Amino acid sequence: MIDPLTARIERTGPIATRSALAKLAASLLIAVPLVFSIDVVSASVALLLEIPLLVLAGLGAREFWTRTALLWIAAPLGAVTIALYGVNSGEIHFEWLLMRVSDGSLSLAAATAVRVLAIGLPAVVLFVTVDPTDLADDLAQRLRLPARFVVGALAGMRMLGLLVEDWRALGLARRARGVADQGRIRRALGMAFALFVLAIRRGTSLATAMEARGFGGTGARSWARESVWTWRDTVLVLSSAVIPVVAIWVAVATGAWNFIGAV
Repeated sequence: MIDPLTARIERTGPIATRSALAKLAASLLIAVPLVFSIDVVSASVALLLEIPLLVLAGLGAREFWTRTALLWIAAPLGAVTIALYGVNSGEIHFEWLLMRVSDGSLSLAAATAVRVLAIGLPAVVLFVTVDPTDLADDLAQRLRLPARFVVGALAGMRMLGLLVEDWRALGLARRARGVADQGRIRRALGMAFALFVLAIRRGTSLATAMEARGFGGTGARSWARESVWTWRDTVLVLSSAVIPVVAIWVAVATGAWNFIGAV
């Protein structure tokens, strides 16, 4: 449901209403430790423990599968590549030219596929529920990042959505003038250059408007919305930190822990 006043999607999930900074910290706490391991056990345990976070994020089934479709495609494709060209060890099951499938490459392929999902799914799902304005408020008010940088980045992010509409409008305009029947590559390069010029002009106008409204001031500034951090945000961060700890502990206890530097 979209709020007509703020143009943001209102979600009902318990995690969807949490602080943007808490969701950013949660995704980082899950991803960073898993980056240094590449074994099936730790990635599988982490993926299982992430299920409550994914369910409570407030995404509908259709939106979840749409948002995460690239991950479900990338995971098996990456696994196939690793299986064919990964590190070989143990019994060799298939060999042809540069391709060689062995026990070691299959184990590494499975770990890679699960690892992509364990790292990518919480990051994508949590960031989908983050409103850019809320994130900017948290970064400036809580992390004390420079307000000028934060507000400028927020304005730039808000303009990204216009690029798609500008590209579509440029294509229709060129077709109306009869110059859209050239080669596909040449047409794309011409439209890309026109879009680049248009973006510079819009950015210049936006910068001038923001300076006129005092966004470039050196003094302390006020904020339309106060950044709020509650105990529920702390619970989200702590719960997310537990996931990689438990996953790595289980991997070490079962002897499956494989530090990425050892691969």
